[in-house]
Amino acid sequence: MGASPLFCWSRVTEPRDLYASQGICVRRQALAAKRRCLKKMELDRIREAAERVAHSEGLEVFDVEWKIGRDRFLRIYLDRLPGPANPEGLGVSHSDCERVSKHLSVILDVEELVPGSTSYTLEVSSPGLDRKLIKAADYERFAGRLAKIWLSEPVENQKYLEGRLAGYSDGMVKLTVKDREFSVPYAAIKKANLKIEF
Repeated sequence: MGASPLFCWSRVTEPRDLYASQGICVRRQALAAKRRCLKKMELDRIREAAERVAHSEGLEVFDVEWKIGRDRFLRIYLDRLPGPANPEGLGVSHSDCERVSKHLSVILDVEELVPGSTSYTLEVSSPGLDRKLIKAADYERFAGRLAKIWLSEPVENQKYLEGRLAGYSDGMVKLTVKDREFSVPYAAIKKANLKIEF
């Protein structure tokens, strides 16, 4: 995750279905069943469990992702918000990620929140320096930082903008691009990330 702290915890269980028979047909059925199982996955329940653990450590859940490819990955991104509970403006540390990962992995197993009997990897990290901007409050919090914004609808004939965030108000994100200020409807933002500055 670049410069972000990351703690990775691999959960492995025996895939019973795959070893029930040596036949290709049974393996295909097992894979199809696994795919159906994945469609039913309730990320909301996983997020709720992650929030319980994160809040006990004074942290917030920033995002939850489920990725399937050659391996299955459940990624939890943690954040530590500024405010009275965090007067020093501390970020998320490696030890924070490790503690949340250990506690959360137990809850995921006990409550059987991850479907399927095959292995998966739980990754817990901070959002990183090039973090996604998800909530409207993120645009206010990171005012003054460089950002990249992709739009679902063009603003002044542009669907991609890169500039310095200038705040948020009344459903509009303010962005300064080469000494010119754009007002971008928050609802029209498809994806946005902070840009790493050195």
